[in-house]
Amino acid sequence: MFRSVLHFSAAALIATLAAFAQQHQPAPRGQKEFAQSCGFCHGDDATGSRGPDLVRSTLVNKDLGGDLIAPVIRSGRPDKGMPALPLSDAAIQDIVAFLHARVLAAAKSSHVGGDYPIERLLTGNADAGRAYFNGAGKCASCHSPTGDLAGIATKYAPLYLEERILAPRARSNTTVTVTTPSGEEISGKLDHIDDFSVSLRDTGGWYHSWPRDRVKVSVHDPLQVHREMLTKYTDTDIHNLFAYLETLK
Repeated sequence: MFRSVLHFSAAALIATLAAFAQQHQPAPRGQKEFAQSCGFCHGDDATGSRGPDLVRSTLVNKDLGGDLIAPVIRSGRPDKGMPALPLSDAAIQDIVAFLHARVLAAAKSSHVGGDYPIERLLTGNADAGRAYFNGAGKCASCHSPTGDLAGIATKYAPLYLEERILAPRARSNTTVTVTTPSGEEISGKLDHIDDFSVSLRDTGGWYHSWPRDRVKVSVHDPLQVHREMLTKYTDTDIHNLFAYLETLK
């Protein structure tokens, strides 16, 4: 069970972190900043020294764009011997990007062939998986076993089906609506967003960019619900849900 969960985690991490890593350039800036400010405890490659391995850190793996990492850097963890670091917002974002790049590289290194035997994966209960799909998991609010999921077990090899549970591919790109100080709303495909700026390309292909503190931003990520579920799934939920989806042939 634990081996297959590791495969799930690798797939999920790749999908969750790829966009962030692509939008930032962590090396050499982030790597240098991390080595100078954090390397004496966590190692220059973030795999641990006096302090813990951050590549395997639950907090780092659950972080989205610095929402969890940045507060720890700013405030420290005095109870664990970690001091607060007086770094600029830009330096912190560089460190965040570097850590995500390290986690992404580790996740990509755990590749497993698509012919991984189903006997090692099919350990859940299909009836419990159906109940989770229609109940606590709220999967049925977006998906249908006779609609978009019809025949999905035939369409994908077992390992890839499990991958798509935790790392589904977007049907459409993330979009964003920006409201300017004058009240004008401009929508389009999200190009980039961080604590300082947001940019998009509108339906005509025109590029627009604004400082974040001067506009209102509403992001629509079609996979946001799936990203949120990554911190809610239990091992049992994952195995049961997979067992149920394997019945949809």
